[in-house]
Amino acid sequence: MDFYKTLEKILTLQKPVEKIAAFKSFYFAYQSGNVTYKSEENITLFKHPSYMGFCNVVSPRDVPKRKNYASKEGKVYLLHAIAHIEYSAIDLALDAAYRFHDLPQTYYDDWLKVAEDEVRHFEMIETLLKELGSSYGSVEVHNALFEASYRTQTLLERMAVVPRYLEANGLDATPEILLKLNRQPYDAMLEKIKSALETILEEEIDHVKKGDYWFEYTCKKENRTKSVYFEIIEKYYPYGFQKKRVINAAARQEAGFSCSELNTISSSHVC
Repeated sequence: MDFYKTLEKILTLQKPVEKIAAFKSFYFAYQSGNVTYKSEENITLFKHPSYMGFCNVVSPRDVPKRKNYASKEGKVYLLHAIAHIEYSAIDLALDAAYRFHDLPQTYYDDWLKVAEDEVRHFEMIETLLKELGSSYGSVEVHNALFEASYRTQTLLERMAVVPRYLEANGLDATPEILLKLNRQPYDAMLEKIKSALETILEEEIDHVKKGDYWFEYTCKKENRTKSVYFEIIEKYYPYGFQKKRVINAAARQEAGFSCSELNTISSSHVC
């Protein structure tokens, strides 16, 4: 089983059940040491996300708003949004392993472990969707996460944008969702959703931390300081840090953000 050829195939598989089965088979072979490494000269730049075959892709403003969590529809919209993030994150992690070559083995260990986590998160959320009589692909989605991977084709920019910006923003957003859910009357399904979100939040800290490690590794290799992070984010997300916001400072610190960075990101002095 060739490492890069297999990853390329998995990345192009459209149906979740096929992608996940193929990944699990590959990951078992990888952990068992039963893969070969033939570096590809022509790395594919994927122009479309793998989910286009079964998801209706729309502008972010046209994705159904997540509200009224007490209703079945509100729960489905929330779960579907989370499922889409987790499914997109599977491809993001696999692409990070596929696209960037000649790195330490621990780099590939890290991003395949992240992919395994994202698969488990997706399956956990899709199980709840099915309990509500729905499934992934039943609600409109947007391409924001895919666009981030498409536009960042260097390791430095990828590590800055995907784990240290987008995924780190999730560390801020998830506690806010949990607060809203905690204000709802008791509901057995909401309790399951909260439990799933708490698991995801805890494990996503480690994903951001891995991104922070490889971002710093690349900064040192390229003789740059970590402050280049803000230049990269400004390039792709102008004014991304200039809105007043509440950040999950504790989680971000655990994931590798310095006090200096947190005070720049936040609208207030946090540490």
